[in-house]
Amino acid sequence: MPRVRNEAFVAWMAKNGWTALELATALNTVIRDVTQKTSPRGGLSEVTVRKWRSGETTWPQGKARMALEQVSGHSAADLGFVPPDRRKHRAAPEDPLRRRTFLSTASAAAAALSGAAPSVGGSDVLRLRQQLDTVNALDDQRGGHDRVEKAALAGAQEAVGLQARAATQRTRQRLFALAADFTATAAWSCVDAHERARARQHLDRALYLAGLAQDAALTLRVWNSVSMLAHQQGDHAEALAAGQAAKASTVTRRDPLYASLAHARTAIAHAHLNEGRQALHALDLAEASLAKADLDRPRPSWIAFYGAAELFALTAIVRDRLGDAVSSEAASFQALAVLPDTFRRNRALATVRLSLAQLHQGDIEQATATTEKVFDEMRGAPLPGRMRSLIGDFHRDLITLAPGSATALDWADRYRTEWSRP
Repeated sequence: MPRVRNEAFVAWMAKNGWTALELATALNTVIRDVTQKTSPRGGLSEVTVRKWRSGETTWPQGKARMALEQVSGHSAADLGFVPPDRRKHRAAPEDPLRRRTFLSTASAAAAALSGAAPSVGGSDVLRLRQQLDTVNALDDQRGGHDRVEKAALAGAQEAVGLQARAATQRTRQRLFALAADFTATAAWSCVDAHERARARQHLDRALYLAGLAQDAALTLRVWNSVSMLAHQQGDHAEALAAGQAAKASTVTRRDPLYASLAHARTAIAHAHLNEGRQALHALDLAEASLAKADLDRPRPSWIAFYGAAELFALTAIVRDRLGDAVSSEAASFQALAVLPDTFRRNRALATVRLSLAQLHQGDIEQATATTEKVFDEMRGAPLPGRMRSLIGDFHRDLITLAPGSATALDWADRYRTEWSRP
């Protein structure tokens, strides 16, 4: 029986700007991420896609069909493919009228796909980008909160839904990048809130979407959050590995700001592993990279938190972990001197770090007075889980260093009052 060209599939590829090689590559990425298997054999190729277009293959195999439906947003049947039971029926001789009917049906499906809804372009990308900036600004103010997570996941879902109708391949990748960015924001909100299981789930999804978008900066963002989550879980070796993965991202070679962040993240991991020399060397590299960065260069909103202030704050953590509380205190003061007021949560965290450095020098009264400023800084907003954990560290160190002292008892009363706030 002569082959019947899959007009619906051909129309969908043309409308969305896919080449056979590009589509095969995207489908292989989906299959690899879903199955968690990397095999040099058996992958889809541009020949596979051409067979689908020509009608030589009328029903893709299971994994390929799943991947195609995920990338396209359409079922295989909507794309003109015919299940095996229909193939058997079609194997019987057919008269010209039946053949014309089949071709008309395929053409109608192609027309339906091309006219189902307006194509998605730059205006949609811009609207979602502005929505993402709003969510990130909310995170800067409130910290980890379910409102941030829900808003970010809603944005990610919309971006993924729109990519099926993208006018061009470039638009599709930008939508996948937005979906990854939204999902990474949801993950970060969970990291900040100490919702570790949900954070891990969102990070896995964000890494997959960043791969589809082929966005190295977003890949670095995800590894940065993976490193922070690993620290929360006490797995500092994984935190170091994630920091090194961030350093390996190609964006670090193009933009020293990203390189600085990756070096600073590995410095934190080395410090937690009591690798002082490596930690300080990584801090030196972070400072050198930041000095080379053009801070006026346009970048995504998620990286806006990083600059001199954040590096000072991370330096304070490293120095305190290495037992240098004096240098940690100085770095915290430097961070607070340059942190913008808009980064409310970050200012509160830097204040807790300052109080810890003061406490570790034995300055009990100054340390407790400093920590109380955190509650004023966050007035009107819930304390994120990460901040609560850090204040809990201060409380434990305080009662260890000054058990039963009037200062410690007074602070504990304030601590319990503030801790009961939602």
